[in-house]
Amino acid sequence: MPGAERDGPATRYPIGVPWTGKTRKRSRVTTPHNHWVLTFVCADQPGIVHAVSGAVVASGGNITESQQFSSADTGRFFMRLQVETPATRAELEAAFAPVVERYDLDFRLDVVGRPLRTLVLVSTAAHCLNDMLFRQRAGQLPVEIPLVMSNHGVLRDLAGFYDVPFEAHPVTDPASKAAFEDRVMRVVEEHDIELVVLARYMQIISPELCERLAGRLINIHHSFLPGFKGANPYKQAHARGVKLIGATAHFVTSDLDEGPIIEQNVVRVDHTRTPAELVSIGQDEESRTLSTAVKWFAEDRVLLDGARTIIFR
Repeated sequence: MPGAERDGPATRYPIGVPWTGKTRKRSRVTTPHNHWVLTFVCADQPGIVHAVSGAVVASGGNITESQQFSSADTGRFFMRLQVETPATRAELEAAFAPVVERYDLDFRLDVVGRPLRTLVLVSTAAHCLNDMLFRQRAGQLPVEIPLVMSNHGVLRDLAGFYDVPFEAHPVTDPASKAAFEDRVMRVVEEHDIELVVLARYMQIISPELCERLAGRLINIHHSFLPGFKGANPYKQAHARGVKLIGATAHFVTSDLDEGPIIEQNVVRVDHTRTPAELVSIGQDEESRTLSTAVKWFAEDRVLLDGARTIIFR
């Protein structure tokens, strides 16, 4: 954030993992007039919005954006605020402490626009990685990518074009797969990674890694699953005369391609499209869908409600 000073590493806490405490501290940032994003999750009950608004007023703050949702399915209440206030982080946390305790809130606080430290995993397809790196450089995606990791070396030059370090570690058997995932976790710790993105990384993630990265591991895939699997799904789709092509971005769980969905997009096609054209259309949708999901996550707009997501756009 322009003008901000960081005095510690950023820390993001998984939205899909039970917390041991209620108020989560992340990097302390000071600006002349702080702009904060706050999210709240708790059991739905009367008085929450009034109490939260009162805490904002008590901190001398002004609400610049507010969204809320009550889930009839799970009985949970979700809220996202952006607040401008001269209060420090400690003062803002103190103002909300009684509300957190009274309503048993899961409460997160961060600075609006802070780039999220993101690790990207890829294989050989370049389109999603290129889109993310371009959007990051253009200021359209609030992420900081300290490293790209791959099980192949073919995208090294692409990462280098954007001045992003690149590591390639072949995955050919269970031992090399385990070594790759061990390296991923070391990178997560060494670089204070808050989000891991599978940008067409064509390896199945082990249940152990899924659990360790629960709520902060995002995948992208085409819309043909589970009908058209394998190396040539677009050729299969062309042969069957599909009329819709799309993409799905979702959280990764141990249930393959069945994690909570963050974003989906589709585009209509017809019989005039060749297999190569279908591939091009599909890759555009994958890139757009993944970048949107990452942007929403980085902006604290994605909250989990059981097996589905609440998206505050």
